[in-house]
Amino acid sequence: MNEAKQESVHDMSDEPQPRQPRKGRAPKEPKAAAAPEGRTAGKAGGRAEGRAGDPAGAAADGPAENRSGSRAGSGAAGPAGAKEGSTSGGRPPRTGWRRMVPTWRMVLGAFLVTGLVLVGGFFLGYHLVQIPAANALATQQANLYLYADGTVIARDGEVNRENVTLPQISEDAQHAILAAEDRDFYTESAVDPQAMIRAAWNTATGKGKQSGSTITQQYVKNYYLRQEQTVTRKVKEFFISIKLDREQSKDDILEGYLNTSFFGRGAYGIQAAAHAYYDMDASELDAGRAAYLASLLNAPSQYDVITHPENRRHVENRWNYVLDGMVDEGWLSEGERAGMTFPTPKETTHSTGMSGQRGYIVNIVKKHLTENGIVDEAALDTGGYRITTTLHKDKQDALVDAVNDNLMDRLDRKNREVDTYVRAGGASIDPKTGKVVALYNGIDYVKQYTPNATRRDFQTGSAFKPFVLASAVENKSRTQDGRRITPTTRYDGTSERPVQGWPGDRYAPENEDHRDYGDITVSEATDKSVNAVYAQMAVDVGPDNVRRTAIALGLSKDTPSLDDAGPSIALGVATASVLDMTEAYATLANHGKHGAYTMIEEVTQGSKTIALPERRTRQAVSRQAADTTTAVLRGVVENGTATAAQTSGRPAAGKTGTAEEDTAAWFAGYTPDLATVVAVMGQDPVTAGHKSLYGALGLPRMNGGGAPAEIWGQYTRDALEGDPVQAFNLRLQPGAFESQPPPDSSTGPSSSGDPTGGDSGTPDDEDTGGGTPDDTGEPAGDGPTDGDSEDGTAGEPTGGDEGTTDGDTGTGTGTGTQDGPGGGDESNGDDRTRRPGSLTGTITQPARRIW
Repeated sequence: MNEAKQESVHDMSDEPQPRQPRKGRAPKEPKAAAAPEGRTAGKAGGRAEGRAGDPAGAAADGPAENRSGSRAGSGAAGPAGAKEGSTSGGRPPRTGWRRMVPTWRMVLGAFLVTGLVLVGGFFLGYHLVQIPAANALATQQANLYLYADGTVIARDGEVNRENVTLPQISEDAQHAILAAEDRDFYTESAVDPQAMIRAAWNTATGKGKQSGSTITQQYVKNYYLRQEQTVTRKVKEFFISIKLDREQSKDDILEGYLNTSFFGRGAYGIQAAAHAYYDMDASELDAGRAAYLASLLNAPSQYDVITHPENRRHVENRWNYVLDGMVDEGWLSEGERAGMTFPTPKETTHSTGMSGQRGYIVNIVKKHLTENGIVDEAALDTGGYRITTTLHKDKQDALVDAVNDNLMDRLDRKNREVDTYVRAGGASIDPKTGKVVALYNGIDYVKQYTPNATRRDFQTGSAFKPFVLASAVENKSRTQDGRRITPTTRYDGTSERPVQGWPGDRYAPENEDHRDYGDITVSEATDKSVNAVYAQMAVDVGPDNVRRTAIALGLSKDTPSLDDAGPSIALGVATASVLDMTEAYATLANHGKHGAYTMIEEVTQGSKTIALPERRTRQAVSRQAADTTTAVLRGVVENGTATAAQTSGRPAAGKTGTAEEDTAAWFAGYTPDLATVVAVMGQDPVTAGHKSLYGALGLPRMNGGGAPAEIWGQYTRDALEGDPVQAFNLRLQPGAFESQPPPDSSTGPSSSGDPTGGDSGTPDDEDTGGGTPDDTGEPAGDGPTDGDSEDGTAGEPTGGDEGTTDGDTGTGTGTGTQDGPGGGDESNGDDRTRRPGSLTGTITQPARRIW
């Protein structure tokens, strides 16, 4: 049809027509659709076939013929034509396995696309991943509690960590960590892709799991992320590390890493690790010890050579690797390196748990911090505080040993049920500073949780009586018949004698063992702890005055049973704590000057020091009131109920006490240097109810002159060992020990008037200004004052009672107001003589010298 159209067109044209090809030359095969990639080859094949079939005609043929030949060639060139076409410069079709191989264009395209995806993903990830808040575990720290000398008492909190600043870590420790983990830390980027790839390869090929992480990445993992091995965590770690490296200095990152790394033995951070393995601060670590701690980071539990001695060879190899790295980096000289031996860690270090006395101390110190506004409870719970207490480790140990030796080791809990009730509490304070130096609270915090030194539920018994005497002197009180109360004032000591002058219900206390003493002086009544005398004295002084004096000396105003006790206040119905009683007795030892006790020497958090409240002192009672009470209490130790306390080998004053039904026994005493109170209590271990201690230790009764005084004596001797013996320097109430006749028997103790006729004409309510005579009876003359103007005695001679001690014989010389070592500081012009059983007599015997 097309040929007919072409012929028709040619016939209509006026132009000369080209010669038509011969009909037999046209292709005879039917036309068929050609494959796309065969079009070029088909055309070429058609042209070639045309030229081969008729060279002349091909040369003469016009465009139509060429087009026809082209179509024919493209439509049905056949195998021969296709083959001929493929060899004439066209790309052969991809068949078989070649179709699976990407072309270079495909590779280039894929590379470019991948690059774009990676770059885009990096920027997207960088902007999407933010530096999160630190994880809870990383911010948890223990509060560290220390003795006054820096020795660790305990760490509280679930995580054993104490953050320190980089300057608080020795340079050797810093360099050892860098040599072990990342020697190029200060010069490299935050991430090391090459190391990450190498670590992944080693892990995949079975050479062990390796992190391939820089110190920055490890810190990010420890501080901001969790420890799980996931791709998501690694991606976050990657981006956070890059950002952190831009926002923080290398020093800050290293400091954070050293505070968050785990070293084994439950220790998080270099400071906790230094204590766990070597019992020292991180600032004290040398190169050898630091290299061992750095080695632990590789396998904290397995590399502890104490618990896994079988791994010691591997550990030493790692240790050598760290030290060699320090040498290579110029952080350690070859000479120092050559002389090093492996520093085996301590097998056991001081426990930082809550067992023993530690738990008690931590809780008491915490309460002290919060109640005094030093650190609030919420802040303390966050941890990170370094709390140095006033406790002395040697004194703390001495108190524990004394309780064990004189009480706990003597118990037979299997054969005596009452021995299972026995508890003990003790406290010791430096009177001059008010610092608590030792505490005893129980056998073990994890077994008995209640702290016996601070509990306020046991009666103080007769240990309260000195407060009545001090109040009487302070208030210049008089008896019912008008006689001024002094140590020599006589009272009726008949058991169950009703007190006189009390408007309330009849009160007639009984003496111990119902013993009657008749007329007896206040001093003797104190020695023998006569209840009848002190109940009457409390009424004479006034129970409210007694209460105010007790609080001024140091008892808490919230002490149970202290208010409205009436005459029974003198017998110790109030339930003050051992620590409160110690503070009050320390005030007496400090000549009446009172300052609230303190348990805190210093508190720091990181590089910040927490301000401590200023300790203020005041004259709670006059010096004469305090010193007169001390003079009387000297007799209790020398000849009264507390002779067992003489084992201290020191001039001592004190008072025993026993609660009702023998539920508690006390001894409260002091030397010029140390005030200590010990109490033994009875408590049912199941019901926690108070129990009588009759039969405890196999003894009929438990009283203050027994185990409490014995504990006190041993502790005081050991605690003050090596310290010079100090004599009491006392300034007494005028006429304190002037003899007084008994009250008029016709009128009894409550009769009016002064039988002696001595006091009525003497202005005894004022300071006489006279010095106390010495042991020879000669006036001591004037002497310098101690500057205590608060007690109204400024300018008063001291009586020269600062005695010296004879180092060869142990005898005391000098002047004072009662006999004993350091001076007989009880004569004061009366005719009392030294008693054979006095402390002085004990100490002057060379065979029994105790200090």
